[in-house]
Amino acid sequence: MRKAIYAGSFDPVTLGHLDIIERASKLFDCLVVAVLENPNKHSLFTVEERKAHLEMVTKHLENVEVASFRGLLADFASEIGATVAVRGLRNAIDFAAEYQMYLINRKLGKDIETIFLAADEEHLSLSSTNAKEVAVFGGNIDFMVPKEIQPFVIEKYKK
Repeated sequence: MRKAIYAGSFDPVTLGHLDIIERASKLFDCLVVAVLENPNKHSLFTVEERKAHLEMVTKHLENVEVASFRGLLADFASEIGATVAVRGLRNAIDFAAEYQMYLINRKLGKDIETIFLAADEEHLSLSSTNAKEVAVFGGNIDFMVPKEIQPFVIEKYKK
């Protein structure tokens, strides 16, 4: 069985993330979408909320599992038996950062390969940070986050 992992903060999950998940799910028998627990980062949503959001928007994909992890991607991938790390790329800046992580992961986990999926043209400007910045000022996030997640993002900024 070919198992891959797509890891990130997903705070919140965007339509760009969902596009990568849907496309990657077609390439592997099992895709584990993994929420990184990063104690050094202040997140809008808890890890449990982010997992619930991902489960909500990926329920139509039978071969997608949602998990969370703390620590190194290479270690978690090895733990769950994933041999491929999926990464999405929007631009050259993403590529530079992702390529560095690829090199580090190769040193840490010789058994993991990385594949890069280019973002769809309509998602090139999407990021969780941009979605939060628009939402904090009450802007329209319809084109940024899945409709199922929008009420949760809006509610966070009402408080």
